[in-house]
Amino acid sequence: MSGGHSPTVGRPLVPGLLCPDWALPKGVGALLTTCEGGVSAGDFTSFNLGAHVGDDPAAVASNRARLRAHLPSEPAWLDQVHGCTVVDAESVTGHVRADAAVSRTPGRVCAVMTADCLPVLLCDDDATVVAAVHAGWRGLAAGIVEATVAHMAVAPSSLRAWLGPAIGPGAFEVGDDVRCALADSDEEAAQAFVAGAAPGKWMADLFVLARLRLRRLGVERVDGGGACTYSSPRQFYSYRRDARTGRFASLVWLDAH
Repeated sequence: MSGGHSPTVGRPLVPGLLCPDWALPKGVGALLTTCEGGVSAGDFTSFNLGAHVGDDPAAVASNRARLRAHLPSEPAWLDQVHGCTVVDAESVTGHVRADAAVSRTPGRVCAVMTADCLPVLLCDDDATVVAAVHAGWRGLAAGIVEATVAHMAVAPSSLRAWLGPAIGPGAFEVGDDVRCALADSDEEAAQAFVAGAAPGKWMADLFVLARLRLRRLGVERVDGGGACTYSSPRQFYSYRRDARTGRFASLVWLDAH
């Protein structure tokens, strides 16, 4: 696939930064970055925030500094490993292997970086807790969404979720192993898979799978979903599309009082 932008996912703030299309309570802030407006060159053009993808470290540092100017603090950057470990953002210093961060401290920024996997942001109605989740298919299968909601320790019915850009169902071809991991003996989850062109291949919908898991937890209010990274080369990085590529970020925080 190629083409232009996905459906609108947020309101432009400055080039490369969007305010997610998400009904936030007073006291919660959120941002989504794109691949535009930075200084990285070549395969990482131009607003790459990933320090682990082979980009010039000085360019990554410059891009992160540009992002930092619009945030209350340096984000709690995670070393994401497609698992189900959730950490408190307040405890993140240096390299922490985790796929979700939760914060109850005003001004502390939770962040996940993606380039096809699904970013999920969460907050509660009273603006007491926020979370950012890196939810690729492995993380979903491992229970990262469930672990994060549990870690937030508030009534799931009080939570609001936002699904950021991810590889869409028209581009995400997977094998029987992925379908079995996510939909074995689960008729509802099986509806997120459509038979592909070849035997044993399926087109998977991460948005449907995430919404299902959130709904089963009691999180009914879910915004976003549907913006495809693969089909938006001018706006979002996609590992499946380009292999050597950058990472964009989805970020959420409690406003400092």
